[in-house]
Amino acid sequence: MAVERVTATDAALELINRLTKRHGPLMFHQSGGCCDGSAPMCYPEGDFKTGNSDMYMGDIGGAPFYMSKDQFEYWKHTQLIIDVVDGRGGMFSLEGPEGKRFLTRSRVFSEEERTELEQNSTV
Repeated sequence: MAVERVTATDAALELINRLTKRHGPLMFHQSGGCCDGSAPMCYPEGDFKTGNSDMYMGDIGGAPFYMSKDQFEYWKHTQLIIDVVDGRGGMFSLEGPEGKRFLTRSRVFSEEERTELEQNSTV
């Protein structure tokens, strides 16, 4: 099984499924701070314009996940694990009205995983 840079918990996948049914295809962007801190932000697909400074990290629940190249430099040694918790998150993220917020957890890749990522990386 290939190493994934981003995954999601069952709870996050369940919420992504509910939001997809309500809003159609989704996308995520790991915000880099400012108003909403560093949080995974969920948008209807195409509502957040990605550019040359954004990197595609993989899909969670069928939704593409992006992060800025600058921020990736800080996170490149870790697997992002998108979870969901009770509370209010980013004001622009779709899960807010659900009384939930997406949250990024992480774990450091093993040496074997880092080697595999380096050999197979398009990032």
